[in-house]
Amino acid sequence: MTVEFPPACPEIPVSELASALAYYRDCLGFTVDWADEDLGLAGLSQGESRLFMGAAHYRAHLKTGGRPLALWFNMSNCEEVDSLYARWLAAGAKLDRPPAAKPHKLYEFLAFDLDGNLLRVFYDFAWEEREG
Repeated sequence: MTVEFPPACPEIPVSELASALAYYRDCLGFTVDWADEDLGLAGLSQGESRLFMGAAHYRAHLKTGGRPLALWFNMSNCEEVDSLYARWLAAGAKLDRPPAAKPHKLYEFLAFDLDGNLLRVFYDFAWEEREG
């Protein structure tokens, strides 16, 4: 039997839960579905994306050192990438530069959270060139 994987729900390492939640809510537009400060864990969502946020004391047993991670958000087209960039820019998110087509066939921009985690928002246009 083949198992269909559901969408992944990453756990983002953060140093301080309250400020990280405020940034993801106010600058990136996520909904805080629930948060437990004592536990050091929270659940967030936006559209079809769900993620967890784990504070340092919650993640201590993992011994990962809280290294930053990269989240990739695969948008449906370039217009969605542009729209999200404009929305996040207006909200004060930490962005590297406007979206652009890269040699590796992704139209993308990068955003960063307060703990150095990377959010890569992209549209993969390689298939358009193959079919063109």
